[in-house]
Amino acid sequence: MTEFTLRKTMIFLEEIHHEGGPEVTTPRQRGAILAVVHNPFAGRYEPDLQAAMEVLKPLGLMMTDRLIAAMGGRDGIDSYGKGAIVGEAGEIEHGALWHVPGGYAMRERLGESRAIVPSAMKVAGMGARLDVPLGHINAAYVRSHFDAMEVGLPDGPRAGEILFALAMARGGRVHDRMGGLAVADVKGLDGLR
Repeated sequence: MTEFTLRKTMIFLEEIHHEGGPEVTTPRQRGAILAVVHNPFAGRYEPDLQAAMEVLKPLGLMMTDRLIAAMGGRDGIDSYGKGAIVGEAGEIEHGALWHVPGGYAMRERLGESRAIVPSAMKVAGMGARLDVPLGHINAAYVRSHFDAMEVGLPDGPRAGEILFALAMARGGRVHDRMGGLAVADVKGLDGLR
């Protein structure tokens, strides 16, 4: 059995009151949770990785539940994203293991969510940072929710580890004024509009 032993987790929460314009009545909230795990494939090539996605599903659900709780509950969370930083002894495909367990965990726990979960991944050394993209949970064309949250840890991922990240937000950018599809006009039928 493939083991992704958990070394540590960290949760980031932020409230954005303004971005240089007028202060908003309700601050925008963004949150992220990181988990650093042992990479069982570090230092070698493994031709078949897909079964490992199933092993990671409980981690995705635990991280999703903890982030939703830290953000005060599910109500109003309307954007999400995921990412991974693979330590230097791994390969980018090890980060791709997070697509199903990370994305589907958020979709399951957040309820109706039709849009693709945006994703970013890279191979990097300890202390690397990652911009986790955020997008609206039901309609990818909602411009007000195009955003990213920078995450990282000073002591991870080590060479034989993977850092997995999930991010969520309530509301769009506080001073969004780029037009496009408004949240009120989302039909949510195909994940695009």
